[in-house]
Amino acid sequence: MSEQIPFFSFAYQNQILREQLIEAMTQVLDSNWYIMGNALEQFEYEYAQFHEIDYCLGVANGLDALILSLKALGIQANDEVLVPSNTYIATWLAISEVGAKPIGVEPCEKTFNLDPQKIQAAITPRTKAIIPVHLYGQSCEMDQIIGIAQKNNLFVVEDNAQAHGSRCNGQMTGTFGHINATSFYPAKNLGALGDGGGITTRDKELYQKARVLRNYGSEKKYYNEVKGHNSRLDEIQAAILSVKLKYLNEFTQLRQHIAATYTSSLQGIGDIIIPYTHPKVTHVYHQYIIRTDHRDELQHYLNTKQIGTLIHYPVPPHLQKAYSELNLTEGTFPIAENMAKKMLSLPIYPGLSEADTARIVSTISDFYANL
Repeated sequence: MSEQIPFFSFAYQNQILREQLIEAMTQVLDSNWYIMGNALEQFEYEYAQFHEIDYCLGVANGLDALILSLKALGIQANDEVLVPSNTYIATWLAISEVGAKPIGVEPCEKTFNLDPQKIQAAITPRTKAIIPVHLYGQSCEMDQIIGIAQKNNLFVVEDNAQAHGSRCNGQMTGTFGHINATSFYPAKNLGALGDGGGITTRDKELYQKARVLRNYGSEKKYYNEVKGHNSRLDEIQAAILSVKLKYLNEFTQLRQHIAATYTSSLQGIGDIIIPYTHPKVTHVYHQYIIRTDHRDELQHYLNTKQIGTLIHYPVPPHLQKAYSELNLTEGTFPIAENMAKKMLSLPIYPGLSEADTARIVSTISDFYANL
């Protein structure tokens, strides 16, 4: 039997970084300071420098980063926030958490990202913000989205959880919006060894609001200015992220190399539609997603050949039971629904070997040859 190719593996990263990670964690252990200390301040500075932006704020996770960003902007009950119809449900949950209403907007069928041409029609007098999600590692068309937001006096909050280091017209994602959120969940392109999230902004006032909100609504210990949250990136995770940030560009190049191999090798096989990258953006390939009418059969076949895959995402947010009160039935967002039925994510991560990539391509080719 062939050796298992997992959908994702940390083995390569952990081998390369093991000693540095242990040293970083040991330094935190010996510091006797585990929350809101020097390691967090150092990582926030380094992450902001990497993005060429003024402020970064470490928080507990990506969902909290979105919630605190919306709260810092004053988004509240009866407000509407435009959000992709095909994103992970966390983006919708953040809007619900602050009492606002998520308004789905369909994606571009080629890029999977929010379609700028569909935004204007979704705007109402209650619309207060747009959350573009840089899905699967490719930047949205931020120049157009920012233009629409400015024209309609709307806030922009980027969800940059899947696109660390991606760019639009040379500018990094996570730097376009008024305030922006990201996740450092372990499997992200920049991942901690536990939960973690971050907020970026150029606006000092928004930074200060989010900074207070993440720490019980307190700037000074035991004095609370507003009703806040307990959402702080701990010292261990911050130290780990500082180590991994130094390797982000290198690991991104490995992902892009694997993606290039897939793209050249899968071209013309069966009915597969390979990922499209918009010419003015860069793709950092958090996921490599193909589309096919034979998705479920192909996934089953690959599984029998010991090749792991995943579906991002099998049920769009509007069809989840959690959002049944919106009464959005099947057919409401046909593009998102069609994607959910046809998309399959292939293994792509630093350490996936040339031999493994070739085996994945060959196995997919065999599947279509036997259809």
